[in-house]
Amino acid sequence: MMQTTFKPFDATDAPAVVAMMQEFYAIDNYPIDAAVSKGLFLEFIENDSLGRGWVIVHNGKSAGYIILTFVFSFEYQGRIAFLDELFVSPEARGAGLGKLALDFIAEEAKALSIKIIYLEIEPHNEAARKLYLSNNYTVHKRGLMRLVTK
Repeated sequence: MMQTTFKPFDATDAPAVVAMMQEFYAIDNYPIDAAVSKGLFLEFIENDSLGRGWVIVHNGKSAGYIILTFVFSFEYQGRIAFLDELFVSPEARGAGLGKLALDFIAEEAKALSIKIIYLEIEPHNEAARKLYLSNNYTVHKRGLMRLVTK
């Protein structure tokens, strides 16, 4: 029988999670500096106000990770979250881990008093779009914009 758990990040997970991040970012040729990402990982797990992260463990092996970051919103009357990263390793895809992860996140969001979860997907990632839509996520009518400040 297949078993999947969601293990909260701890410092010992940094090398494995950063390696998965590199794999995830490579899909769309996003730049990543492993040393910087490891430092950010350690900062993230040391400060509960930033969010939560979990390693997806499937049949005793790391099969992906989830990063949920926190934001405060007056519009939504409290804490909201951004599903910053959800990655399932290629070897583990097709086993329903994405759906399990989204169900897990929904329960965690309730426990953390999160009012709403936002996320972004790449336009070409039709599999992700279908997964999120089939799990009650909706396309937001507002556009996402950004300002790079460095």
